Amino acid sequence: MKLPRRQFLHLAAGTAALPIVSRIAGAQTYPSRPITMVVPYPAGGPTDTIARILGERMRVSLGQPVVIENVTGAAGNIGVGRVARAAGDGYTLGIGHWGSHVVNGAIYTLPYDLVTDFEPVALISDGPQLIVAAKAVPAKDIKELIAWLKANPGKAMVGTTGVGGASHLAGILFQKTTGTDIQIVPYRGAAPRMQDMLSGQIHLAFDQAASSLAQVQGGNLQAYAVTSKSRLAIAPDIPTVDEAGLPGFYISVWHGLWSPKGTPKDIVRKLNAAAVDALADPTVRQRLTTLGQELPAREQQTPEALGAHQKAEIDKWWPIIKAAGIKVE
Repeated sequence: MKLPRRQFLHLAAGTAALPIVSRIAGAQTYPSRPITMVVPYPAGGPTDTIARILGERMRVSLGQPVVIENVTGAAGNIGVGRVARAAGDGYTLGIGHWGSHVVNGAIYTLPYDLVTDFEPVALISDGPQLIVAAKAVPAKDIKELIAWLKANPGKAMVGTTGVGGASHLAGILFQKTTGTDIQIVPYRGAAPRMQDMLSGQIHLAFDQAASSLAQVQGGNLQAYAVTSKSRLAIAPDIPTVDEAGLPGFYISVWHGLWSPKGTPKDIVRKLNAAAVDALADPTVRQRLTTLGQELPAREQQTPEALGAHQKAEIDKWWPIIKAAGIKVE
């Protein structure tokens, strides 16, 4: 039966609107299933710990579980690439830090763009590194450490969490800054490196407080300095690099959340709201502070603030890295 022209046009218009209505309805009901948070580093490391603390509390706001998936390798690049290739539907979220989302872009040839292939969601925390050593290292402070390294060129070993990672860059810059010669030993993550630090198989590490502070406080490692302008509230007895005799050696492994490119803005807002709610929770704040993390002010927790911060860090660090000739093929 042939439909009248007016009725046909009405039905055609309604059919064309279905995808739009479907998208709107999907956004309104988001999330309707669990969300995967990709951690580009091994379980048990500092990024994994932060992800699990955050994801556990975000579940309350989102009404769905946040499932942690550890996708390791290539200093975080494999996990970050997994997020870049995922659908921008809000069901894949990535956590990363200064190493994975700033440094790696300068030292690796990546199959994705760290800025344009992701949607910033929220800046999570700021984490300066600790300069730590095995108990057997015969140096009580930074100045004695540098003297010992110069007296034993090429003998000391510094463990890093993968070639090109944040701790690797810190080790290279430390050598260039102090004029020392240290063997760099790459590990797949902070946890296996810690095992060798405790057993004395390696001597030094530039480590996030989340990984090493408990061992320092337990007397199992030495801590020479924190790589920031101010001391950690959780460890006020550890001097800053300025105080310790290594002025200006600032490195912060800050963490953030990103979703794949094309994630709808309303979904990004929902994810951001869940992260902001989590960071406002007293229990979450306490747990992150205990790990040596400094929490950003509320106005710095927006997607726009994370995007601006990442770009500023790229502008700052890429010229330094390239001038030092640090490149991994």
